[in-house]
Amino acid sequence: MAEPRNLSRRVFLARIGVLGAALGGGGLLTRGLLNPADAATNPLLPPAVDLVRPVLAALARDTLNGLTAFALPGPDQYSRTQRASSSTPGALDAGATDFMINALDNFVPFPDALAQPISAALVTGLADSGVNLPGLEVLPAELRSLDQAFAAVLQSDEAIPLSFPIAGLLNLMATQVNPAAVNGPHLSPFARLTYAEKARAFELIEKTDSDLVALLDVQFPEPLKASVSGLLKFVGGALIEFATFGAYSEYGVLDRSTKTLRRRPVGWTLTGYQPDGPVEGWDDFIGYYQGRKEVHD
Repeated sequence: MAEPRNLSRRVFLARIGVLGAALGGGGLLTRGLLNPADAATNPLLPPAVDLVRPVLAALARDTLNGLTAFALPGPDQYSRTQRASSSTPGALDAGATDFMINALDNFVPFPDALAQPISAALVTGLADSGVNLPGLEVLPAELRSLDQAFAAVLQSDEAIPLSFPIAGLLNLMATQVNPAAVNGPHLSPFARLTYAEKARAFELIEKTDSDLVALLDVQFPEPLKASVSGLLKFVGGALIEFATFGAYSEYGVLDRSTKTLRRRPVGWTLTGYQPDGPVEGWDDFIGYYQGRKEVHD
């Protein structure tokens, strides 16, 4: 992997995609996605946290849009950007990105001993970058830079959504594969890659070694240093598995109040699964299979 220790902080900022999310398209904070006055009504979080979280959430969603389109291409813009699209519905049509965010942020455990140093690496990369978020005029001067505002997110009492560091990792690997991905359509470098480049990014994650840890500039506490490579390899495989499962599941069309499907799931259509109604089971599996009542070696 090239230049593991020599990235400038501003380049690191662009490579993890936060700069694009904060400033792209005129600035998320100035396009009506966030009302600075809302911060004053939330006694649980400092204003900086309320302002920065939507930026990081938008970056995570855009990154995961690029991931789910990689798992199951469709007719959407993310699939077209990766130069691997389909005329049939894909992961975005199936709501796979919502599935990923919900799973990562609410259900997938991530040890604090690893979450904190990995997340702190982002602050290290942002420190002294000199980049200010638009719309932060309501904050004290010491909280207006991106690295300081992001640090406030990490220091808040709320849990760090796992989708944030996952997006940072994917975007950092994206720019290792193609440094030009810091610019282009979408908010995130990973979403700007071609299909083959995304595959290469995952290859780097799954074959990672100490270079990646050095690139993240994280001082992991003992005895975790030896486990970091294994964790990242697991993350690489699990992300593709989660994205694929979400694309073929009923998650996007399930009415949780009635426990029924609002419409036919994308995965059912693509696989021809029970085209004419609900699954009623098979007669062969009623009672004992083929009349058997016991099994012998």
